[in-house]
Amino acid sequence: MLVVAVKEGESIEKALKKFKKKFEKTGVVKELRNRKNFEKPSVTHRQARIKAIYKQKMQLGLTEE
Repeated sequence: MLVVAVKEGESIEKALKKFKKKFEKTGVVKELRNRKNFEKPSVTHRQARIKAIYKQKMQLGLTEE
């Protein structure tokens, strides 16, 4: 359970912003999305490899034409 300490005189908007930030850091929504659309580990690794190759090409300045 998330607990957000609210100082006296602090606005609700600021407290809500703190709560949202803490909630986002927990990764609950991200985990739910990952569980909803299951991908085989082999597919995940392949996509990561392709992404790494693409990034490396961009850093070296090599583009396919």
